[in-house]
Amino acid sequence: MKKQSMDKEIFRTIISENQEYIGSIPLVERPLDLEEYGNYVFVGVRQAGKSYLLYQRVQQLLAEGKLLEDIVYVNFDDERLQGMAATDFDLIIQAYHSMYSGQPIFFFDEIQNVDGWANFARRLANLKYRVYVTGSNAKMLSRDIETVLGGRYLSVNVFPYSFNEYLTAVGVNIAGGWQYGRKANELQRHFRTYFEWGGFPELVNFREKRIWLNSLYNRIFFNDLIVRHKIKNEDAMRLCVRRLAESVMQPCSLNRLSNLVKSTGVRCSASTIMEYVRYLQESCLLISLDNYASKFTEKETVKKHYFVDNGLLHLFINNPDTLLLENLCAITLYKKYGCGIYYFNRNIEVDFYVPDEGLAVQASYRMSDESTLEREVKALVALNSLYPLKKAMIVTYEDEGVMERDGLKIEVVPVWKWVLNGEKQLK
Repeated sequence: MKKQSMDKEIFRTIISENQEYIGSIPLVERPLDLEEYGNYVFVGVRQAGKSYLLYQRVQQLLAEGKLLEDIVYVNFDDERLQGMAATDFDLIIQAYHSMYSGQPIFFFDEIQNVDGWANFARRLANLKYRVYVTGSNAKMLSRDIETVLGGRYLSVNVFPYSFNEYLTAVGVNIAGGWQYGRKANELQRHFRTYFEWGGFPELVNFREKRIWLNSLYNRIFFNDLIVRHKIKNEDAMRLCVRRLAESVMQPCSLNRLSNLVKSTGVRCSASTIMEYVRYLQESCLLISLDNYASKFTEKETVKKHYFVDNGLLHLFINNPDTLLLENLCAITLYKKYGCGIYYFNRNIEVDFYVPDEGLAVQASYRMSDESTLEREVKALVALNSLYPLKKAMIVTYEDEGVMERDGLKIEVVPVWKWVLNGEKQLK
């Protein structure tokens, strides 16, 4: 049966409809410093706020004097565009020029839904159009895609709200003296919610946060994993995610993961697990770190895996505090250092190591236990003797202080202060 092509009229309708509302959507502005003439690919997990960054950019351009008729916004999650093929992309340009005579600026949301999108995006850039695209698949940042795009696009990783952004969204102003007194108490109350349920923008105003997160996870699970990759063993995939959540603080080999899944009576090989983990990374659900101390072969098969948002991790675990703390540390460091962050595990265990910065970070929920303190400090001192550190830190839930051991200064920082200080604290 011949595939039915799209109708140009559909695109005229979509362009017109979107122009009516996109310029006036209320926004919580996020940091967005873009090159005036750059083309961009925004990539991140579903509901991280990619669409709102497009809306924000539209509103910036309108404020600079661009006309609403110059804006073409198309969301490829629109049910009217189901079944769209790469050959239909030209209809968008034709539809626009049948309505207006200007030079449009294109905003394409979830464009990865259409196979072959990268060739079209490259052609638009070659024709000197300005283009902004979003997607929920990390493959959009892969070398293969970059090759097709021919270096004509800049990529931006989009994450759910930072704690700073979360506070802005709930209407809390961080004024001077926020680290002390009543203001500090207020911030810590908000932080507890953020710590447990994460920073998805739409979640902020929901009371039933677990229900909302469950709904989001199910969409990601079915649309971005099961359907996209035609996974037949749905139970194995579900168990793989759960076991990854339970193993957040531990280096996890593919064989171990496979055995954990098999222990429940579900057959699953290590090679299948490898595929599943790759799919989870591609859907932007997982952040995976290599062991700095391991050999190349081990780097590929033994990693630490973290979830891109604390709320998603919280869905799968009981007594979550320790796991959530380390997960949030991983997110915070990854946003700043990307692939430059590792863990260190050879005779000593250090949670996070950034060799280019000489930075080592331990995550420890409580430091009141003497043996816990000694273990964390000893590991940092040992790493410092191998690779001299510029900065050593222990991030806790609420403990604070400074100590020195064998010539190494170690800061003990409460996580809420650390994430608020952001870059200043990490430098």
